[in-house]
Amino acid sequence: MPEPTVVDATVVDPTVVAADYFQSYSVVGLLAVVGVLFVAVAFGAGRLLRPVVPTPEKLLTYECGVDPVGEGWAHTQVRYYVYAFLYVIFAVDSIFLFPWATVFAADGYGATTLVEMFIFLGFLAVGLLYAYKKGVLAWT
Repeated sequence: MPEPTVVDATVVDPTVVAADYFQSYSVVGLLAVVGVLFVAVAFGAGRLLRPVVPTPEKLLTYECGVDPVGEGWAHTQVRYYVYAFLYVIFAVDSIFLFPWATVFAADGYGATTLVEMFIFLGFLAVGLLYAYKKGVLAWT
């Protein structure tokens, strides 16, 4: 059995420290189990309560209100994916700006965080310039 250590003139038992440590993880584990059970019960109730009446119309592939006609392969414009990708880039940029503003206000971090943020914004500006030069931003 490990020997107790003395901290600030009080005796600390390692088994008590370990029990407190693992008790916090047991709460997280219990919460995860309750969450999984909640989802499982909801899906099970949905399966038991829903009506199952398959018809040919219900089994058709449905996309944006257009009836499926012809082959399964269709030409899709790539520009929509590019717009979505550009949106994700600028959404990530805005996510990083809020913590940066918080750290920038802290003492001793002003110049460092300012330089780091300009480097980050520079990378984003290079990506935006590349997209502009490729003609991606021109709506046709």
